[in-house]
Amino acid sequence: MKEKRERRLNSEFQREIYDILKNRVKDPEITEMFSILQVDITNDLKHAKVYVSVYSVSEQKRKTTFDAIKNSAKQVRMELGKVMRVRTVPELDFILDNSAEYGQKIDKILSGLTYSDDGEKQ
Repeated sequence: MKEKRERRLNSEFQREIYDILKNRVKDPEITEMFSILQVDITNDLKHAKVYVSVYSVSEQKRKTTFDAIKNSAKQVRMELGKVMRVRTVPELDFILDNSAEYGQKIDKILSGLTYSDDGEKQ
């Protein structure tokens, strides 16, 4: 039963954090497309790890956008307090998740490999 509540809370926080960042945080530094991949809240609801992926061709713009998201943590937490019905709103720790870029890199490498009919790499 606890696990179901934790999953539901994590999912709700994920949705609300994205909505707040997208619609309520007016930071001109957030220029690139991003997504909130996952939220992991501790059992006592005091801390939350928020995994963010920023999509950009420019590494500098990706870093600038992530830094702006990270710097807006207090504002996001305050907005969460207004919309979420929980006793404690956790401290937010934004973590840059590069797994999508890593997956694309691996796909590119794998697509470049060719094999002969007998299974030998060429």
